Amino acid sequence: MWGSLAAFAVFAAVLTVTPGLDTMLVLRTAAVVGRRAGLAAVLGILLGCLVWAVASALGVTAILTASRIAFDVLRIAGALYLGWLGVRALWRARRRMEGRPEAGGQPDAAGGTEPAGRHPAEVGPAGAWAAFRTGLTTNLLNPKVGVFYLSVMPQFLPAGVDPLAGSLALGAVHVLEGLIWLSLVVVAVGQARGWLTRPRVRRRLEQVTGVVFLGFGLRLALDPGIR
Repeated sequence: MWGSLAAFAVFAAVLTVTPGLDTMLVLRTAAVVGRRAGLAAVLGILLGCLVWAVASALGVTAILTASRIAFDVLRIAGALYLGWLGVRALWRARRRMEGRPEAGGQPDAAGGTEPAGRHPAEVGPAGAWAAFRTGLTTNLLNPKVGVFYLSVMPQFLPAGVDPLAGSLALGAVHVLEGLIWLSLVVVAVGQARGWLTRPRVRRRLEQVTGVVFLGFGLRLALDPGIR
């Protein structure tokens, strides 16, 4: 079992540090909203991974590969949600270009605003909760995550090991690696806060985030995933 855990840890580590939607979401949230919100987004993402791991262990995600309709419903919902996040990010960037956010406060993780004058690092529980929901929802509405757990995890389960216990152990490894990596992203963003909080830099970050989210949403919508 330990050999399988080590092999999966190496495999999962490569996937974890590869730049993708989760990293971009955490980077944007930590830079624009603050460190607390960034960590909340990390917890939301990791809870989503844990839910998918449990669902895979219980065989729930097998529905996604067995049912074309179930997969497509979740896929389209995820694509629409990512599209909505992308449009909101681009809209915020445009408002920044017009000078409006300074009068209305700081953007929160859900696309609203924090009270004017509050530093992003001082975002309150409401902003952190919004970031947590965004991270969790983004992860749960991505059927690719569920299919990944269902198709990859069984390959690392040694013979004779209880599938539920083994899958949960592998899922815990993935979650732990995600926690370490994404927390490092939040810390790195915190170190560069002085540069990232410049109006022009934050506007460009919103624009890049919007394009990335729209790209991921379009890719998810057009990718059939399963046959």
